[in-house]
Amino acid sequence: MKTYLIDDDDLGIYLTEQLLRAEGFSNAICTFQSAREALETLVKEKENAAVPEVVFLDLNMPMMNGWQFLDALAPYEQELLGRCHIYILTSSLALSDLEKSREYDLVAGLIHKPIDSEEIRAIHSQLQDEH
Repeated sequence: MKTYLIDDDDLGIYLTEQLLRAEGFSNAICTFQSAREALETLVKEKENAAVPEVVFLDLNMPMMNGWQFLDALAPYEQELLGRCHIYILTSSLALSDLEKSREYDLVAGLIHKPIDSEEIRAIHSQLQDEH
């Protein structure tokens, strides 16, 4: 299962990637420290029908934050719906983030950092149920 991990925190990326591999969640993990770079790659891969099934997206990043990334994906939403599931990773406990995340059809859930094995297993089984 192709997975994108978008986070500007080196340690966060490392730990999440190790956890995803340990849980057998994905063997194709692409990591990005820049949301803009991830967006460009996703749009390119979309043309080859190679979009990631899962995107773990950090909200607070320089240059382009998670919300801006989601807004930039809006023109491609119909093509991506049901094929690309975005999970927002946040250290914020703000209810406004949860409410705002519901405005985006591509967002499948909001996860508080750090992500743990139980959440990874829950996402995995949710995606298995869809297939």
